Amino acid sequence: MFEKLTEFLESINTVLYYPLLIILLLCIGLYFTFKTKFIQIRFLKESISVVLEKPQEEGAVSSFEALMVSTASRVGSGNIVGISTAICLGGYGAVFWMWIVAIIGGASAFIESTLAQIYKKKDKDGTSYGGPAYYIEEGLKSRKLGVIFAVSLILTYAIGFNMLASFNLQTSFMTYDFYNPKKTPFIIGLTLALVTSICIFGGGKRIIKFTSTIVPFMGVIYIIVALIMIVVNISYIPTVFKNIFEDAFNFRAIFGALASSSMMYGIKRGLYSNEAGIGSAPNAAASANISHPVKQGLVQMLSVFIDTLIICTATAFMCLSSGIEPTEALSGAPYVQESLSTFFGSFGNYFISLSLVLFTFTTLIGNLFYVDSNLFYINNKKKPSDKFMLIFRIFAVFVILLGAMSEVKLAWDISDLLMGIMALINLPSILFLSKKAIACLKDYEKQKTEGKDPKFKSKNIGMTENLDYWN
Repeated sequence: MFEKLTEFLESINTVLYYPLLIILLLCIGLYFTFKTKFIQIRFLKESISVVLEKPQEEGAVSSFEALMVSTASRVGSGNIVGISTAICLGGYGAVFWMWIVAIIGGASAFIESTLAQIYKKKDKDGTSYGGPAYYIEEGLKSRKLGVIFAVSLILTYAIGFNMLASFNLQTSFMTYDFYNPKKTPFIIGLTLALVTSICIFGGGKRIIKFTSTIVPFMGVIYIIVALIMIVVNISYIPTVFKNIFEDAFNFRAIFGALASSSMMYGIKRGLYSNEAGIGSAPNAAASANISHPVKQGLVQMLSVFIDTLIICTATAFMCLSSGIEPTEALSGAPYVQESLSTFFGSFGNYFISLSLVLFTFTTLIGNLFYVDSNLFYINNKKKPSDKFMLIFRIFAVFVILLGAMSEVKLAWDISDLLMGIMALINLPSILFLSKKAIACLKDYEKQKTEGKDPKFKSKNIGMTENLDYWN
């Protein structure tokens, strides 16, 4: 049964999802890059300073907290297992295409998060919320499409990504003597599900508080260990770069087997890791209390770079500089553990397992934060009943358990397909609405040139909609 389902999903992904995703990601991302005049480079320094700003109202969600929620979802098992899988199955060149997705995707992340801020809604307690479903309904005047997107996000994050995160975590325990393929995945999945349930039943505020505390610590320690590996093997780094670029531009191999090429694996795993353009981060971006929408667009653009250009690259170079040859048999956590063990010995195995525990946990709760926001939208912008939320969260916890016991190809194929559906809806939507985000950017630049701390008014860019904010 699982074999047939896997074959069916692979055929859909190969024929429909892969070609469309490449075209949308690259073409729309390049369009935004040129329209914003390479905002990824011009405003990189500005994005760092904006992160440190305090919220406009005391007690409201700051830019930094919104960054941590989105980074908690982005920075996860994909930064370890996803990159390892891309290299082992796609080749060295996957790293290059991962970089391309991040650089181009930074512009898409800026546009979608700026739009989320423009169209964000005000809750009864004075806090803000929003995301793609809201700017699709308000900007494109289509609640049906907004609901379809919200459903696709819920399926992607509550099922696809959470199953995959749980599966990726348990694979890191395969190297230990106590690992039993029939019992260990169940025990790990059950433990992870129980710990996650404790957090998610505490509500969104606890999620924000927890992730804003643990994500920076988690990322810094991981990067330090990666840097140690790179410094120890510094003499091999020129060879790593050579292998990456040679494989990335081997177009005969790429187009000879597109679905299994370095380009495709780099794009798929890069997108899975940084989520630029698929419509997830805008849900966190809309919660920030700031003076101008562009500020949160810059913050989420920075999040993409932190995820891919720093953390994913750290994983790639940590592995490729070790001298361990990437093979299909080592795909996933084992390749990273094998690479680290060349210098750290058995500590490398323990460190990756611990990193995956932290990365996976923050991914799960960050994902469910997004899910809650879109359940709220589907229920006509009202909180679903306590009974419904209880049943849904029990289901979400069960999915985490199920994911740990799933098959590797099935877990990745489900996630790829669901993620692709989100991208196919969100990317064209932000393309149609991009004029407002770009006009918003021009307004921001104008005020900065005048020496002001930019403050946004919708009338300044010719918007006549009755917005909850910015009027």
